[in-house]
Amino acid sequence: MSPRSLADHVNTFQGTDSHLAFSKGNTLPLTTRPHGMVGWIPQTDPGSWPFDYRSPTLQGFRATHQPSPWIGDYGNFLLLLGSGPQPPLTIIDGESYYPKSETIARPHYFRTRLVRHDIVAEIAPTERGAHFRFTYAPRENTWLTFRPAAGKILSVDRDRRIVLGVSTAIAPGAAVPGEFGCFFAAELSAPFLDFNILDVNGAPPAPDDPAQLVWLKLGRPADGRITAKIATSFISADQALLNLRRELGDASFDETRAAAEADWNYRLAAIEIEGATDAQRQTFYGCLYRSLLYPRIAHEFDATGVQLHRSFFHPEGAVAPGPLYTDIGFWDAHRSLMPLLTLIAPEQHGEMIQGWVNTFQEGGWLPSWASPGYIPCMVGSHAGVAIADAYLKGIRNFDIATAYAAVRHDATQEPPSFACGRSGLSRFNELGWVPDDEFDHSAARTCDYAFGDFGAGQFARALGHHADADRFLRRALNYRSIFDARVGFLRGRNADGSFPPGFREFAWSRDYIEGGPWQHTWSAPHDAAGLATLMGGEDVFVAKLDQMLALPPHFEIGRYHATIHEMTEMAAVPFGQYAHSNEPVHHVLPLFTAAGRPDRTQYWVRRVLNELYSPDAFCGDEDNGAMASWFILHSLGLYALTPGHPAWILGSPLFESATVRLPDGGAFRIRAEHQAPDACYVADVKLNRTSVSSLELPHAAITDGTELVFSMSRSPDLARQRGSLARPFSLSTTA
Repeated sequence: MSPRSLADHVNTFQGTDSHLAFSKGNTLPLTTRPHGMVGWIPQTDPGSWPFDYRSPTLQGFRATHQPSPWIGDYGNFLLLLGSGPQPPLTIIDGESYYPKSETIARPHYFRTRLVRHDIVAEIAPTERGAHFRFTYAPRENTWLTFRPAAGKILSVDRDRRIVLGVSTAIAPGAAVPGEFGCFFAAELSAPFLDFNILDVNGAPPAPDDPAQLVWLKLGRPADGRITAKIATSFISADQALLNLRRELGDASFDETRAAAEADWNYRLAAIEIEGATDAQRQTFYGCLYRSLLYPRIAHEFDATGVQLHRSFFHPEGAVAPGPLYTDIGFWDAHRSLMPLLTLIAPEQHGEMIQGWVNTFQEGGWLPSWASPGYIPCMVGSHAGVAIADAYLKGIRNFDIATAYAAVRHDATQEPPSFACGRSGLSRFNELGWVPDDEFDHSAARTCDYAFGDFGAGQFARALGHHADADRFLRRALNYRSIFDARVGFLRGRNADGSFPPGFREFAWSRDYIEGGPWQHTWSAPHDAAGLATLMGGEDVFVAKLDQMLALPPHFEIGRYHATIHEMTEMAAVPFGQYAHSNEPVHHVLPLFTAAGRPDRTQYWVRRVLNELYSPDAFCGDEDNGAMASWFILHSLGLYALTPGHPAWILGSPLFESATVRLPDGGAFRIRAEHQAPDACYVADVKLNRTSVSSLELPHAAITDGTELVFSMSRSPDLARQRGSLARPFSLSTTA
C-alpha cells in the first residue's frame, strides 16, 4: 500500500464503539467498494449490533447489507474458521480473541489474527463480493464453514471446489415481494478433503429445513494460505457465478486488494485537502468514506453486459432491466448526503435517481426508506426533494418525465401504508396541516410535507408545469399554520384548529419525531425569512437561535416513556438544545446566515467540526452518510441549506485549501487565506478574484477553473454582514 494512499487515512472502526443506550456512530467497519452491493465485517454478535469495538473476540466474517442497527440485516451469511478436532458449526466454535494491535481496518483491506485458531484472515472487496485469504498454522485440521443466517446450501462441487448457497434472511418489517434470496458462490483454492451439509443444530437437514450450513475440511498447502473468492447475487446462483467470474476471475488476492485500493483512492480523491492536521485528515477521509457507502448498488449485469436487477418492489419480485439502489433513508440523507453527491458524483447520482424511478414504476411509490424494499420508518417523502435538487443542478441522466410523474404522484396521493408517501396527506391538503389528534408526529409531518411540496414545486416550475408549481409552492408555506405565537414554537395542531393544552418546550412529545420543540421549530429550511417573520423578525430569530445553544440540555421524555439514546447524546455535549447527534437540527446553524449573521454560523460550525467529530467517533448515529457528509460540506465552507434550490450557503472552510474534482476533468478550488485555528470568521469571499456580494453561491458558479477564496479573520465584520451581503434564498421573499 502506498504511503500516499488516501484509503490509508480511513479507519473503518470510526463510530463502532457504540451501544443501544449511547451512540458514537452506530457504524459497521465495512470492507467494501464505494456503494458496494455487499459489505464484509468481523462479527462479534449475531444480532442487530453485529460489531462492537469493545468486544475482545470475533465470531467469524459476515456478509452484510445492514444499513443501520435500527433497520436490521438481510441476505447475510457467516464464514466460520477453525483448526481443532471438530468443524466450527456455531458462533461459539468460531469465536476467537483478535488483537487490535495486529488488525488493519481499511475500506479496501481488512486483516486480523484469530489467536484461538492461529489463523491470519484477510479480506479484499469487490463490488458484489470479496477475495479472502486465510493463512492457517500447521495444526490438526483446516476448517471453513459457510453458515447463512437463514437459507440453504444449494450444492458443493468437490472437483471445481465451488460452494453455492442462498441466504433468505430478512429483517423484521422488511416487505420484499416474491421469493427473496441473496445467492452466493464461493470458489476455494484448496481441495475439499471432506464436507457435510447440516442444519444449524448439526444434524442432517430435512428437505424443507429453513437453515443450513456446510463445513469444509480443506487440504492445507505448505505455506498455509488458502483463498476463497466469493460473489453474491439477488437474482440467482448462476448470476452469482457470473459475478464471480466477472469481478474476481483469475486475479490473485494482492491484485484484488490493489484494485479495491485504486477504486477507493479515485473516489476519495474527489476532494483533496491541504493544511489539515493528521487527525483532521483522518476524520475528513473517514467521513468521505462514510458518504460513499450508501445507497447500495442492487443491480447486476447479465452475460451480455445488460444491466438488470431483482426488484424488491414489484409485486412478484420480478427481474427488471436497469439500475437499482437501496439501503437508504431519505429522511436522514436528503439534508446533506444527497447534495454532496450532486457535487462529487453527479453521474452516479443520476443513475441512483433512475433506480428510484424504477422503484416507482415497479412498486407504485418512490422510496422513503428502502432496505431492501419499502420500510415503514420516519416520515415525509424526501426522495422528491433529492430528485428536484439534482435536476436543478444540471443532472439529467435519468428519465425526467417519469421522475416528475413519481414526484407529483407522491405529493398528491394518500399512501396505502406508512412505508411510502405521506400519511395524512389528504388532511394536510384540506386543513393546511396534519392534525395532531389524528396522527403521530403531526408537526414533523406538516413541516416535512411542506418541504416536500417545495421540492415538487421547484421541479414543476423548472419543467414548465406552472399550475402544479403554483399549487405545490403555496402548500410549501403550510408550515406557518402550526406556529403557535403564544409559545413561539411550531407545534401540533388539532383538526378543529386548536392547539393542544399543556405545551412543554422541553418535552419530546407526539407532535415531533426524535426531538421536541427546540429541535423541530426550525423545520422550514426553504423559507428561513418567513419563519423569522413569524417569530417577530430577524433579531428575534437570531436571539432564539442563540438561546437554543445557550440553554441547558434539559429534556422531558414525553411520548417515549423512557430515555432514548438521542436524548442522552444531546445532554452529553455543551451545545444546549442543539442536538447535533440527530438530523432534525442539521440545517439549523446555517439559519444564522439566512438571518444576516454568518458570524454565528461560522463560530458554531467550527466548534461542531472540532469538538463533535474525530477519527474514532461521531456524536450520534451516522445514518447512511448523513452525519459524515455534514462534516465534509461544512469543512469546505459550503452547505445546502435548501435542497431543491441550486445554491450553497457560504460558511467557513476548515482547511487552507480543498480541490473538488469536476466530472469534465476540471476542478473547483477553495482556498482560505490567513487560515488559523482561531480564525473561524470570514472577512471576504472572492469568486475568480471578484468579491461575492451574497451569502450563497449558485451551483452553476462551480465550473471548470472556478476558484473560491475566503479571507479568514479572528473577529467578525458585523457591519459588512448585515449591510452589503444579500440574504440567501427564502421562498416567501422570492418572486
